[in-house]
Amino acid sequence: MDKKDMCLTEKAAYLTGLAEGMGALDDSNQGKILAAALDLIGDMASVIEELDAYVDELSEQVDEIDEDLDDLESEFYEDEDCDCGDEFYEITCQKCHEEFCVDEETLLEGGVECPNCGAEFEVEEDDGEDDE
Repeated sequence: MDKKDMCLTEKAAYLTGLAEGMGALDDSNQGKILAAALDLIGDMASVIEELDAYVDELSEQVDEIDEDLDDLESEFYEDEDCDCGDEFYEITCQKCHEEFCVDEETLLEGGVECPNCGAEFEVEEDDGEDDE
């Protein structure tokens, strides 16, 4: 197996094996320090691999939640079409050009706030006749 294809724990074990094979892990002070450092590297490699697996799992869960939220938003905003009779009116935001619905009471107040971008603007009543 190529060293670049090894996971972190395998690389840590490989380093330990090299040090043992070279006799570097003897009872000298340097040997003891090297052995402790290699143990630490092995422990850190294990923890990093566990964290990587956990992050991958969380990432998948977040993707699923995002897809579910997209579905809910689609259903929710799809139901907000202005097919509710004369009580709701379709408005196009002057800033972001998104369409949304307002009830008659809000429309009569004159000012509306876009739910998409938060822009506030006045709504003029359009009676459907062209001014000539």
